[in-house]
Amino acid sequence: MTASKPLVQFLHQQQGFIHSSRPAVAGHLVRVVGLTLEATGCSAAIGQPCSVETARGNIMAEVVGFANERIFLMPKDDVSGVVPGAKVTPLLNYKGVPLSMNLLGRVIDGVGTPLDGKGPIAASQFGGTKARPINPLHRRPIKQPLDVGVRAINSILTVGKGQRMGLFAGSGVGKSVLLGMMTRGTAADVVVVGLVGERGREVKEFIDEILGEEGKARSVVIAAPADVSPLMRLKGCETAVQVAEYFRDQGLDVLLLIDSITRYAQAQREIALAVGEPPATKGYPPSVFAKLPALVERAGNGSGNQGSITAFYTVLSEGDDLQDPIADASRAILDGHIVLSRALSDAGHFPAVDVEKSISRVMPAVTSIEHQQMARSVKQLYASYQQSKDLIAIGAYVRGSDPQLDKAIGMMPNINRFLQQGMHDVITYDDSLQALSNLVPPARSNGA
Repeated sequence: MTASKPLVQFLHQQQGFIHSSRPAVAGHLVRVVGLTLEATGCSAAIGQPCSVETARGNIMAEVVGFANERIFLMPKDDVSGVVPGAKVTPLLNYKGVPLSMNLLGRVIDGVGTPLDGKGPIAASQFGGTKARPINPLHRRPIKQPLDVGVRAINSILTVGKGQRMGLFAGSGVGKSVLLGMMTRGTAADVVVVGLVGERGREVKEFIDEILGEEGKARSVVIAAPADVSPLMRLKGCETAVQVAEYFRDQGLDVLLLIDSITRYAQAQREIALAVGEPPATKGYPPSVFAKLPALVERAGNGSGNQGSITAFYTVLSEGDDLQDPIADASRAILDGHIVLSRALSDAGHFPAVDVEKSISRVMPAVTSIEHQQMARSVKQLYASYQQSKDLIAIGAYVRGSDPQLDKAIGMMPNINRFLQQGMHDVITYDDSLQALSNLVPPARSNGA
């Protein structure tokens, strides 16, 4: 059966939340359980924003599911003041997140509302948080390295423009500091930072101290701290990706930093369980493992004249367990991972990058053979020393037993100095390569 013209127009309008002359069909609340609101009488689609009347004024909520004639809504604000039978009105004129170059230097929340007190953001283009996927055959291949200003990454774990990397670590080992180092030192045109589920104090410190004025001038920060609703935390990640897509579509190279994708998964878990989805692995419902690749795949190189989105997603390892369900699922869909070691952090080694457990899967496509050989030599020496570290510490190793280990013991002080870097230091890609060449000169061929 062919859908009627009004129905087609209605569905089209719901997808982008564009202005509509169609009157909103309001309903009323019949049940509130936890953060889930249930309403009847509304004509609203999944993802439709709605206004809910409360004793304190209206709050916004979004449709996240339905059952028979009831729709389930997740609020974007505090639900205190909600009363039985409160009026629920679909918002047909909701424009979405403002998208323009005026976003640079601004701090917004998950739905695009400014948080920095600088007034509204002028924009002629608005959008929701869901974009049409790029045909994988239309994407440009990753062929160029991206300078991130961190020597350990530039030299040993080289990142390509359009690559998606995971930053795996427990709490308190320097994730935010490393992200700040990359925002200041990267060669990307624009930096988009999504701070999702973090403490409010950390958001302020990251913007003022770690990001700084120079980094902030070419950055957009999307903040959804831990005390906001799970819907706003979910929107925080998706809005960060959409803002990055906007700048990519302008032909710019974007560095996207999301801290953290684990909080995104936890927010989706809260929403899905609240509307009745059954739990699976460690309480995570199946929808979480469908949303993760959908979010990650939006980054990468564009097609035609589009730019690129190089993304770093931090993954919180509960109890430093790299086999956590979210960590395991993320590692499978990303183009490499950087592991931050608590042991290195406790020893004062910053950034605490464990080069033995980290890998960049596209490094062979963006570096020369000589560069790869030098990086491999450092990783081999580092691994040899770490595997025999306990024997060396107690004096059980006899020099001369293993020439490779003897070399590693002699070079470890230099390797450790090479891998460390001050949080305010910026080391370019070329300088990183030169330092690597000085540490382990490239092997000469017999015909040289």
